[in-house]
Amino acid sequence: MTVTAPSARRRSALEPAGGYWGYLIPGALGFAAVVLIPFGMNVYLSLTKYRGVGTPQFIGLDNYVRLFADPTFWTSFLNSIAFIFAMAIVPTAFGVLVAAVLFDYIAPRFGARSSSILRALFYLPQILPIAVAGVLWKWMYQPEYGIINTMLEAVGLGDLAQNWLGDPNFAIYAVMNVLIWLQIGYTVVIFMAGLSRVDPALYEAAELDGAGWFTRFRVITLNQLRPEIAVVVITTSVAALKVFAPIFVLTKGGPGTSTIVPAYFSYYNFFTTTQVGYGAAVATVLALVVTVVAVGLLLFQTRNTEGFEK
Repeated sequence: MTVTAPSARRRSALEPAGGYWGYLIPGALGFAAVVLIPFGMNVYLSLTKYRGVGTPQFIGLDNYVRLFADPTFWTSFLNSIAFIFAMAIVPTAFGVLVAAVLFDYIAPRFGARSSSILRALFYLPQILPIAVAGVLWKWMYQPEYGIINTMLEAVGLGDLAQNWLGDPNFAIYAVMNVLIWLQIGYTVVIFMAGLSRVDPALYEAAELDGAGWFTRFRVITLNQLRPEIAVVVITTSVAALKVFAPIFVLTKGGPGTSTIVPAYFSYYNFFTTTQVGYGAAVATVLALVVTVVAVGLLLFQTRNTEGFEK
């Protein structure tokens, strides 16, 4: 009698004959239409001299040669490093601290409702439209009647008043302050969600053993939040490299090039100087940098998560 070897995987009676590959088609088509085709067109335009009308003139790698010799291009990426500090490093560190305080101090002593209200207040900047937040901060930074300079003068520190967005020496720090304010709520919510999966008995046992708040924070909170910290660092770092709206609303890359970033530099060449090919080259390089950074951070997250699971 012939015995048929069992299949490696028993097929479900409800599984389609061709498997589930067909369900990937809508997503693949959407990805091609939204990402692959526009990116391919952008790469092609980056190899041309094009003003937005007429026929693009193929010029090879001339835009890239010009780009890498352009000091404004390098300045934009240096500013991106500063914005990574403002959007990833500071909010992550501050968000972990705030989440730990809300979870391990405020909630046990003042109730979960108080903790939830404070968490919502921290998250409020995230739900504000960038245009609204930009108008608010531009009014606060206004050198003559803005609330910041007015308060400095009211407490006798008028000498510290500045033209915050109009001075090249202070503009980037003023924008960084806004970005920190915008991002903290996101990190707090993510870390609070991460702490919700932690058994409160860990904190109670540590407290009964005489561990202070900082010891519990260092030994329990930081270790338990390792996967969430990796996710937050990835998402905020990529967002910092792509940041556009706050720059557009607050400074438009100025004064001079003190706050310019690659995304705005690309937009400026696309729509202001109508150097579409050159702007496409900037966008292509930015896309490649974002991809490399994201893949590197994802590999780091994978190793971090594997270590956490072990």
